[in-house]
Amino acid sequence: MNIINPKVIRQIFTLLLILLMGVLIFWEMIPYFSGVLGAITLYVLLNGFMEKLEKKGWNPNLAAGFLMFLSFITILLPIAGTVLMLGNKIGKAAQNSEKVIKAIKTKMTDWEHALGYNITDQIDASAISSSLTSSISNILGSTFSTFIAISIMYFLLFYMLTNRKQLREVLIEYIPIGKDNLKTLGKEMDAMVRSNSLGIPLVAIAQGFVSLIGFLIFGVESPFFWAVVVTIGSMIPFVGSLLGILPVFILALSNGDAFQAWGVFLYGLIVVGTTDNLIRLYVLRKLDDVHPLITLIGVIIGIPLFGFIGLVFGPLLISLFILVVRIYKKEYSKHTTGKL
Repeated sequence: MNIINPKVIRQIFTLLLILLMGVLIFWEMIPYFSGVLGAITLYVLLNGFMEKLEKKGWNPNLAAGFLMFLSFITILLPIAGTVLMLGNKIGKAAQNSEKVIKAIKTKMTDWEHALGYNITDQIDASAISSSLTSSISNILGSTFSTFIAISIMYFLLFYMLTNRKQLREVLIEYIPIGKDNLKTLGKEMDAMVRSNSLGIPLVAIAQGFVSLIGFLIFGVESPFFWAVVVTIGSMIPFVGSLLGILPVFILALSNGDAFQAWGVFLYGLIVVGTTDNLIRLYVLRKLDDVHPLITLIGVIIGIPLFGFIGLVFGPLLISLFILVVRIYKKEYSKHTTGKL
């Protein structure tokens, strides 16, 4: 009869205890996990500037505080403004969505006569718009959780910026990965963070701005609202700017303004679509372009987890997961055949 070594039993017990406590901590941190991802993102973006300021003789605490203030002004305030704008426009979103659904029903009535099949009675415009309003409210809500997440983000960021050397030593000591692979992890994570936090929003903002010009040219009602919808849609693969262009097209068509409808539609396909291709060609070639499938899965996971900011943090989380799997394969697999 084989007897298990007591040392092995103690080791398994310790590992299970670590796993249990880790799961409990992570589970409770989920509502605020966006703060951790935000700290990592801002650290990657600001680390180079921090080094330059220290070389110029700045006090580390002062330099970190200055960079954090700049990040608050240039990143956090615009995001907060967008969220507040959408929050104030929830009624407008419900009204517009109901108009779009009713316009679709009107068009479908014409098709029903040709097909001899009734399907519009199954579409409840009010119920759908109420559901959309509820979903938008949930995405933009949880103010207290957001405040805690931002506090955690800046607390971690201050420590990461002012204690970069100690942070590297801690990572080397506690992460069970070889130094070479840890360096690879750092470099690839840097590239992924930049792609997700700069590349995706840059393309979306450019498309939103160009679409705003088109909405103003063709006299669309609530042009800024629809431009924000286009911006959000641009972050979602296989949906893109049509999230804002198509409803405007349907509304204009249902109002009998064929010129505005087709003008906006063609402008969206040609001009906004060309903007997307140009930005990806000239901007994302300097960054690691994120695969559309990663972005799509990231958005599906990120929005329920992080709310509005999940449009950026969701794809980042998926990218980091894939990177860790690749590092694990490289670290422990004896026969690596290539990248995942």
